[in-house]
Amino acid sequence: MSVRVLSFLLLLLPFAAHAQGFAGLGTAAGAGFTEPQRGYTFTFPRDHGAHPDFRIEWWYLTANMTDAEGTPYGLQWTLFRTAFAPQTTETWSSPQLWMGHAAVTTKTDHYVAERLARDGIGQAGVIADPFAAWIDDWQLAGDWQSMRMTASGPDFAYDMTLTAQGPLVFHGENGFSVKSQNGQASYYYSQPFFAIAGTLTLPEGEVAVTGNAWLDREWSSQLLSDDQTGWDWFSLSFDSGDKLMGFRLQHKEGNHFTAATWITPDGGTTAFPNGAFVATPLSTNDSDVPVRWRVELPEKGVDVTVAAINDNAWMTTSVPYWEGPVTVSGSHTGIGYLEMTGYD
Repeated sequence: MSVRVLSFLLLLLPFAAHAQGFAGLGTAAGAGFTEPQRGYTFTFPRDHGAHPDFRIEWWYLTANMTDAEGTPYGLQWTLFRTAFAPQTTETWSSPQLWMGHAAVTTKTDHYVAERLARDGIGQAGVIADPFAAWIDDWQLAGDWQSMRMTASGPDFAYDMTLTAQGPLVFHGENGFSVKSQNGQASYYYSQPFFAIAGTLTLPEGEVAVTGNAWLDREWSSQLLSDDQTGWDWFSLSFDSGDKLMGFRLQHKEGNHFTAATWITPDGGTTAFPNGAFVATPLSTNDSDVPVRWRVELPEKGVDVTVAAINDNAWMTTSVPYWEGPVTVSGSHTGIGYLEMTGYD
């Protein structure tokens, strides 16, 4: 068995318990892992780095872009960390595992690539200062004011520059984001104010693009409760300059848990508890995945239709899910991104 195949199999073990929510994220954290607590004080640049004492973590960027003719494109760059145990070593015996996902979405195509790695040998990792996140030759690096991001797959590549045009924002209770009635939670903050520019390399050639990007940082040790099956996550940027992050965590019995953050153009936030944010599927693609939604946040006058630019933005990765750019119409207009997990 090759080292690469062995890495692949080892990486999938923590995700095997699909009965415990999407990708096993409803399984109990296990002995030794740290659990998020209210009142945590974030410290930067330290918290931009990895937290190996927690079981799961990600650095998750999505972007809405256009070319010179206004043609829309979507882009994703994600690095996931998961762990068997809350320790690190500088050898193959490290219990920390890494998975990278990259994608480019057009109106007609969805290009996907995946990378898998063990910790401890330098193949993948994240350091806080100077910040760098990488897996193989994919990278996201800089000082969080200016960053460079690269990735490639069999049919695509991109090389992008990110420039922050606003502050970090914190979700939930100052970054303590509750995920269920049972109290599961994560630490969760975002940089939703990145301007992005660079070059996509697609089968038809190179395309210069510009737009806006949203980078999420989240870590936990049990993200879902054992009766939750997945989530529908929305990041919406309105033409007014306001932004909305909202999620619906799917419950086996249909009693979905929701939360949202309203973000003003200057980075001010208002957190909304369970029930304030409503996301209702309107229509599905050929695989019965919802690709048109009604999204409501009545306290902010939001009643919009969110529609996929490409209905078939399915991530054909080891742990499959749907991720793609969307348009927003109705009480507010704009663009955004939608991620959906827990759909077969």
